[in-house]
Amino acid sequence: MLTNLEHVGLAVQDLEKATALYVALLGQEPYKREYVASEAVDTVFFQVGNSKIELLAATSPDSAISKFLSKKPEGIHHIAFEVTDIRAEMARLREAGFELLNAEPKPGADNKLVCFVHPKSANGVLVELCQSI
Repeated sequence: MLTNLEHVGLAVQDLEKATALYVALLGQEPYKREYVASEAVDTVFFQVGNSKIELLAATSPDSAISKFLSKKPEGIHHIAFEVTDIRAEMARLREAGFELLNAEPKPGADNKLVCFVHPKSANGVLVELCQSI
């Protein structure tokens, strides 16, 4: 079951510049910085009410963020929803006809197991499912 909007992921070219911009915009420092090897990204998280903003910067030209930024400008990359049981939610979505980018959940940022729903099956939006570890 989807329980709430977990975060909005924003692809950025320059993580330090984007972090400074969001510190000024939100009036607060990020609560976490993390390298995610499986995605080849550096991330910065801001807490905003019950949700978060995740800034993502590529650490490799082969990363999904590098590929995204080669086609589109900086901005919204994905929307993430918290789930109580990621495997059950993956099965439910497969049965409903959604294409998943991951056969199994994988470790993601911010102590989460994650799985992505292909944008082609979600009206052009990359959707991330997140379950706290």
